[in-house]
Amino acid sequence: MKKATKKEIQEIKKRFIERYSDAVTELHYKNAYELVIAVALSAQCTDKRVNLITPLLFEKYPTPQDLANAAIEDVKELINSCSFFNNKAKNLIAMAKRVVEVYNGEIPMNEKDLQTLAGVGQKTAHVVMIEYTGANLMAVDTHVFRVAHRLGLSDDKTAKATEATLVKKFKTDLHVLHQAMVLFGRYICTAKNPKCDECFLTQFCKTKESFKV
Repeated sequence: MKKATKKEIQEIKKRFIERYSDAVTELHYKNAYELVIAVALSAQCTDKRVNLITPLLFEKYPTPQDLANAAIEDVKELINSCSFFNNKAKNLIAMAKRVVEVYNGEIPMNEKDLQTLAGVGQKTAHVVMIEYTGANLMAVDTHVFRVAHRLGLSDDKTAKATEATLVKKFKTDLHVLHQAMVLFGRYICTAKNPKCDECFLTQFCKTKESFKV
């Protein structure tokens, strides 16, 4: 596949920022604690589904202290329409316990400490920090991965390698670009039947030939 040129990369970046400069996550949350839970639940699960699950969960366990003392069966029941709910329930309680015991009930807002929490890997930590602090970080989910490859920004085989490539190519405004690529991939550059007629980046698409009927 053809790779995007430096000039193309700059123009793609410019257009994404122009269109999505105010973009934020579609996950519903009121504080850092709720955000960490919502992002952790969203792995292999849609934001829409997570937003249906979390209101009851947050109502019943409004603080890390409450969740740390929760019965696992109860948490499982509250999140059972989410993929991998057994594992996620276990991780949520373990995460809350560590937040209470090690971080005095406050969600740590740096990458290293966030990743010590159960169920929080690099991608989740980055998404939390991008959303909550506007950190200059990139996180690659299925949408970002697809968009990066279709636009010739990356030909990497893994999300982690794709992330490193995007950081190197874009350098700045990564928090905006992450949100932009998520929303662009979710609503325009979709996995099936992408809306090429609505796309503002068609001239840079390296795979558009395959979408022609």
